[in-house]
Amino acid sequence: MSDRVVPSADRRRRRPTKQGVVLSAELIVDTALRLIEEHGADALSVRRLGRALGADPSSLYRYFRHTDDLMLAIADELIGRTLRVWRPTGDWRADLRDLGLRMHAGALAHPRAAMLSAHRVTGRTHEIQAVESMLGVLRGAGFPDAEAVRIYHAFVDQALAFGALDSAGTALPRSAREAEALVWRTTYARLPADTHPHIAATARHLVASMPGSSYPAALDLLLAAAAALLAEARAD
Repeated sequence: MSDRVVPSADRRRRRPTKQGVVLSAELIVDTALRLIEEHGADALSVRRLGRALGADPSSLYRYFRHTDDLMLAIADELIGRTLRVWRPTGDWRADLRDLGLRMHAGALAHPRAAMLSAHRVTGRTHEIQAVESMLGVLRGAGFPDAEAVRIYHAFVDQALAFGALDSAGTALPRSAREAEALVWRTTYARLPADTHPHIAATARHLVASMPGSSYPAALDLLLAAAAALLAEARAD
């Protein structure tokens, strides 16, 4: 896509496409998400999107200026999908844990899109809502403003980083994933104690833990550290 854009008032297509659907920004984003999961980043082309929508590729300029504009909309939609199923309870630690796990699960549901969008800042509706909500949880718990921002920053970067990391693993062929999991049993679990005493002593734990994601454990460590900081702030 180029930087050409149609004024917002004229964006909605009034006639159905060849497939009998009326174009909208939401439909284009949903279609792009599906194509990304099927074909990767190459799916974000005007020609491929137009073909999937049964529409003239030029009609996409009514909604997005270029492919990066569409990518930001996709990133924001992934955030929105998480927020729609998150229900804060008032318990800051439980609420952030639930949100983090939902963010991680959302990334694994769209692994290729997550890898493409985890590092982006959209400045759009859902991202703004997410930032406001998370800071509200932290400030409502009693964290000083500077500490609330510091914890928010660490929390969101941790969730996005693990989402991208684990999505990359999920995107591997099944045979490659199984081969890597096997390494822990066939290599690490068999290292002798006289040359690798620490690996040998913990081998059964490594075999059980390493093939899975460490995000839940990392999240709990972060929230425990945050709780300790809050206790210090209250004491002061």
